[in-house]
Amino acid sequence: MSEAMHKQSPLAQRDVAGEGGLRLSERPFLGYLNLRGRPGEAAFLEAAKSVLGVDLPLEPNTTTAAEGLTVLWLGPDEWLVITAPDAQTQLAERLEAAFDGLLTSVTDISSGHTMLVASGARARALLARGCTLDLHPRAFGPGRCAQTLVAKASVLIHRPRGAGDSTAFELLVRRSFAEYLWLWLRDAAADTVHAVT
Repeated sequence: MSEAMHKQSPLAQRDVAGEGGLRLSERPFLGYLNLRGRPGEAAFLEAAKSVLGVDLPLEPNTTTAAEGLTVLWLGPDEWLVITAPDAQTQLAERLEAAFDGLLTSVTDISSGHTMLVASGARARALLARGCTLDLHPRAFGPGRCAQTLVAKASVLIHRPRGAGDSTAFELLVRRSFAEYLWLWLRDAAADTVHAVT
């Protein structure tokens, strides 16, 4: 008899809030699909759109979004599709069926990653302490993404579009680095935030 698997967040849904509205949180259990294909192949782009409901972003470091998912540009022939929790398996199956006969790959990388969110008036200043990217809205506004280092941890930073907190930065990080990055962010913000238990 097999026991039901129990999901566990690498950060157990910790929250930190501080003056000025600075907030750190985790968005655990989202789905992540790595998608590879030929951007110059119309059949590939059309098949992807037929399943995702949105065009793949072709401009470097940009994103597109549809209801329940976001697609981030990672490279000339690589994208990351972020889904609602537990939606990635069915979406991967639909993509693979649509890509039949095309040179593509769809890989579920959900179990190896989690997302941290830094938001509030001081979020950009906090991240700037450990990241060399220009995160000012004129250079890195909503709908932008970039792979970089934050405090020596590899992350994918994303500024989400649309409704929600316009100050938010989403940081996709490997589970094995999540605790380290969380502790660095907490310590870097120690003069302006306090832990909420």
